[in-house]
Amino acid sequence: MYAAARTGDAVADIDTPALVLDLDAMERNIARMAAFARQHGVRWRPHAKMHKCAVLALRLVAAGAVGACVQKTAEAEALAAAGVQDLYISNEVVAPAKLARVALLARSLQQRGGRLAIAVDSPEGVDRLAAALAGAQDAIDVFVEIDVGQGRCGLPPGPEAVQLARRIGAAPQLRFAGLQAYHGKAQHLRSAEDRRAAMAAVLLLVRDQLDAFAEAGLAVPLVTGAGTGSMAHEAGSGIYGELQAGSFLFMDADYAGNDTDPAQPVFEHALFVKSQVISRNARHAVCDAGHKSHAIDSGLPLVHRPEGGAPWRYANGGDEHGVLHADDGQPLPALGQAVWLIPGHCDPTVNLHDTLVGVRGGLLQGRVEELLRVDARGALA
Repeated sequence: MYAAARTGDAVADIDTPALVLDLDAMERNIARMAAFARQHGVRWRPHAKMHKCAVLALRLVAAGAVGACVQKTAEAEALAAAGVQDLYISNEVVAPAKLARVALLARSLQQRGGRLAIAVDSPEGVDRLAAALAGAQDAIDVFVEIDVGQGRCGLPPGPEAVQLARRIGAAPQLRFAGLQAYHGKAQHLRSAEDRRAAMAAVLLLVRDQLDAFAEAGLAVPLVTGAGTGSMAHEAGSGIYGELQAGSFLFMDADYAGNDTDPAQPVFEHALFVKSQVISRNARHAVCDAGHKSHAIDSGLPLVHRPEGGAPWRYANGGDEHGVLHADDGQPLPALGQAVWLIPGHCDPTVNLHDTLVGVRGGLLQGRVEELLRVDARGALA
């Protein structure tokens, strides 16, 4: 099978387009995240829907993470098959065929000392999950998802969530594990003040929900949620016990648009699409990385210049091409020159590639240290 690089290759020899991971930058991001979680006394369970790679999930656990989040049953299966032991499907699963897979995966993980948890947001979802797990020797952890502003899955905070927790507790195969309370939209509010205001509203909703549980005499073992853009607020709330931030590992161009928050660590860009110039004229240059090599749902990529100098502007060139423009009289890149792109959105960009090319020593003089398989690429079911 074709590979863009081999271990030991110089960075300059990586074929293009290729998804390249700066291992040094990534490890600094991991160290900052681990220190942040320790400082605030919270657990961290990074979202693997971003990197989809079992090696990286295990590396994060070795650094202190309690396990991994996923959004899809197939993601959980792929990571479990590669050795990840503690997985949480932070999403609803209601299809009978998928629930049968959930039950099989839960049993497999339990037999080897692992754990599977899942989220629900409806009575029917609880009943279907309990039926799929009928006869199971060990119960699995189930979180009630409440909608705290995302406008997607989740019950509105209030008495329904308490009733759903009781329904979970009545099923011997299920164990009420706490609340899933994630506000994805808040991650990408540009100003730190706007993110702070959005999360203040979230925290009020979660506190009110916890009060409702207390009045009902039900304990809430854990509140889990948070993302890379807002995690300082969840971590400092005294309410959340677990952070699900995942993008901190790689970062992307969209997160680069956020104002920094002094309460959070500063994370570095670690994920790049290496491309090269394949055509050039007096007006623009063209590189070989188009939409098939990076996702554009959060905007076009930024151009990173590790050698310094003003960055070029990347413009839409279609599926296989990117058009590069220079500003202020700056020269365009030369024919064959490497161009490093910071993807607009790391999660769907990773899902376009089979392999992450891990380099050590930087993007100029570094070498390929490892090739990391994207185990859950295309794991959508």
